[in-house]
Amino acid sequence: MNPRTDARVTLDPEDWDEFRSLAHQMLDDALDYLQNVRSRPAWQPMPDSIRDSFAEPVPKVGIGAAAAYADFKERILPYPNGNIHSRFWGWVQGTGTPLGVMAEMLGVTMNPHMAGFNQAPALVEHQVIRWIAELMGYPVTSSGLLVTGGTMANILALNVARHAKCGFDVRQKGLQGTDAKLLVYGSSETHNWASKGIELLGLGREAFRVVPVTPEYTIDVASLRETLQRDREAGHLPICIIGTAGTVNTGAIDDLQSLAEIAREYNVWFRMDGAFGAWARISAKLKPLVAGMEKADSIGLDLHKWIYLPFDCACVLVRDGGLHGAAFASTASYLTQYERGVIAGGLPFANLGIDLTRNFKALKVWMSFKAHGLDHIAKVIDQNVDDIRYLAECIRQSDELELLAPVPLNIMCFRYVRPGLSDAALNRLNTEVLLRIQHRFS
Repeated sequence: MNPRTDARVTLDPEDWDEFRSLAHQMLDDALDYLQNVRSRPAWQPMPDSIRDSFAEPVPKVGIGAAAAYADFKERILPYPNGNIHSRFWGWVQGTGTPLGVMAEMLGVTMNPHMAGFNQAPALVEHQVIRWIAELMGYPVTSSGLLVTGGTMANILALNVARHAKCGFDVRQKGLQGTDAKLLVYGSSETHNWASKGIELLGLGREAFRVVPVTPEYTIDVASLRETLQRDREAGHLPICIIGTAGTVNTGAIDDLQSLAEIAREYNVWFRMDGAFGAWARISAKLKPLVAGMEKADSIGLDLHKWIYLPFDCACVLVRDGGLHGAAFASTASYLTQYERGVIAGGLPFANLGIDLTRNFKALKVWMSFKAHGLDHIAKVIDQNVDDIRYLAECIRQSDELELLAPVPLNIMCFRYVRPGLSDAALNRLNTEVLLRIQHRFS
């Protein structure tokens, strides 16, 4: 038998017309699903029969695209966590947009390898990074990378901070290049990416100096300064201060101006975690709340939260593009760049992070920015904050509800109160109220 002349095995559709009809049905169903989302529960528990069905063995023989799609509609589509629903109020999660869905489909259709290369998709990401840097007040010499989420954006930036501030070649020698303890500072409200990142980079959990917060849940600047000074005098080496614009618990915004000043004074890296709060900067009304973030050495922000794009899409920005590249750049024979041809553009994105293989995240950003415009997106952000502040005022006027934290952005913490109950009893009561709402009224 000659494998070159025998029928070839392929994963293409056997009948393109039949597949086209199924694909159109998928698209119509998807748009119906988005258009009618409010008519369904935000979340519903799965029957045991559905849950147990996922214990099926690996399929050795295929059932066909139409049958697989029917299985998806029955067992998967009705049971999401509900984050795209208008009645989804828990956690800081984005919704996505219909245009984002289409952009994702187009990007996957092209399926470009986004390490770089001499191709239009690479130019799209370069342009998107320039746009975001400009919106955040960064210079044209800054650099950036689209990544999966705020955790990865922040960890990559922390690696740049370690490289820039440790005082030795950490890439060559590792942490054995110094006897000093490298330290990172952040408030007790810092997202847990910090602990993960500090552990991952080999600094150890003890290297994270947890600074107390004020009654507004922002970092206590005086305590930070005292801790920095005490560690310096003990012979340790502070390398990074983490500031947050929009903490995950309360939406608190640290005093970013003061953090920038302290970072310069102590020659440490100022890392800004702006996972969702950084986008307040595109609103004329909210921009003063995040003043000082443009002075940060690096910023991490999500586009799948307050820019409403589908998961996953986040961005890390580094003010000094040279330092960014120096922290990650590497070479290999199979990555050789030539003056012309497909790889003439080089692999710049591969030298700004860990991943070599990356998908076309930039397209959904590019299409959203061009289609909607940043002014319109800013109006949606303003509307979101206005809604929450209106609700906060209603809660302040209620005898049965209690506001538990300030409301600077779009996160609000409140609870139902009943006279005579302890805090522990109130917490148990509110947990039960929450779960009953999820089960009965979603």
